[in-house]
Amino acid sequence: MITRTISAARTDRSPLYEWWRSVDHISLAFFVCLLGTGLILSMAASPAAAARMSVDNPFHFLYRHAVFVLMGFGGAAVLSFFTTVNARRIAVLALLGCFVLLVMVKFAGHEVKGAQRWLRIGGFSLQPSEFAKPAFIVFAAWMFSVQKRDPNVPTVPIVFAAYLLLVFFLIQQPDFGQSFLLTLCFAAVFFFAGLSLGWMLFLMIGSGIAAFIAYIFMPHVQARIQRFLSPAGDDNYQTERALEAISSGGFFGRGPGEGDVKYSLPDGHTDFIFAVTVEEFGFLISVFIIVLLAGFVIRSFRNALKLNDYFCQLAVAGLATMIGMQTIINLFVNLNMAPPKGMTLPFISYGGSSMLALCFTAGLILAFTRRRPGAYGFGD
Repeated sequence: MITRTISAARTDRSPLYEWWRSVDHISLAFFVCLLGTGLILSMAASPAAAARMSVDNPFHFLYRHAVFVLMGFGGAAVLSFFTTVNARRIAVLALLGCFVLLVMVKFAGHEVKGAQRWLRIGGFSLQPSEFAKPAFIVFAAWMFSVQKRDPNVPTVPIVFAAYLLLVFFLIQQPDFGQSFLLTLCFAAVFFFAGLSLGWMLFLMIGSGIAAFIAYIFMPHVQARIQRFLSPAGDDNYQTERALEAISSGGFFGRGPGEGDVKYSLPDGHTDFIFAVTVEEFGFLISVFIIVLLAGFVIRSFRNALKLNDYFCQLAVAGLATMIGMQTIINLFVNLNMAPPKGMTLPFISYGGSSMLALCFTAGLILAFTRRRPGAYGFGD
């Protein structure tokens, strides 16, 4: 009887069992811890945000954040069940869908703070550019892997065309922060793929020329850079308040709920949640958040290096680069080391589209790094 039970347990091949056996537990743990940390910090930032916006329920943003976290985690978990091929297909279809939605944003988008980046769907604002980033990275990785198998396929011009089209839509919104991040990720995938130095130089020179033209002919870009270089004045209010919050937090913080700056910081629950967090919880919590984000990114890179599939290597490395660079940009903005870019702290900040897109990214990483027969090198 006992022998039959053990034998049955060993031959259990249910989808859930196979998923748990093959998914990378360390990456999953970092992912869950990041979502949980974001919920806790949202609990601290939500009442102040509700008070600033005259919302009756002090935990309005916490409840919405919790819904996005549950939806995002559920979607990531489902996506991680898919095979490599099917996960890639979903990402490519998502990219095609994002192109359609970006066209719709151009003509029927919802404008906030002078930027037309969202589509209103009931009580939810969808930002297609957030989903376009990870989808494009997977598409580029796929194209470069195709070129490795068949050098005659013109994959590089195809990828560049898709990149330029995405950047065109982003600049129209305007959204130079996402354009900058997309360019960094594209360059990273290019570098990981080991493609021609000439193409890399073309991308770098083209990006530099585009940035110069944007500064000269677009007042919005010029104003942001000038505010960063000359911080005195009312236009730099958010950054000054963020620095004030960080400096007053000290090593252990002022205590949960004791922060003052969050009541006067317009984006204290989104782009500047790091500053609000440091004020209340101090330097220690900031190190904890950075360690979690760095741990997820480093673990993803570690798995990418050990994968046998060239496409999976490029895709995972590119997606990890996206999360890492978005983290660095957000921290630099909070510390006044970069101009404000309207970019969230991954998995921590409030924001429906951002949270869902980042969970989509995490789901792709978990899907591509699962331990399947032959997926990893010998001994892994």
